[in-house]
Amino acid sequence: MSDANTHEQAAANREARFGAPSERVAYEDMVEEKAVLPRYPAADTLDPDALAIRFSCLAADPGL
Repeated sequence: MSDANTHEQAAANREARFGAPSERVAYEDMVEEKAVLPRYPAADTLDPDALAIRFSCLAADPGL
């Protein structure tokens, strides 16, 4: 029994058991492109008063 014959028989057995392999999916079909959300400048600005309300810790307060 030769190796080529064994590989061919194994391939035939796999195809009989599982059927033919499915078609390959192209990379372009797997990738989805979405637009980036626009920037919201009001969220990027620093408001020290709002920061003090959210971050109030006596150990971090430099005024003490």
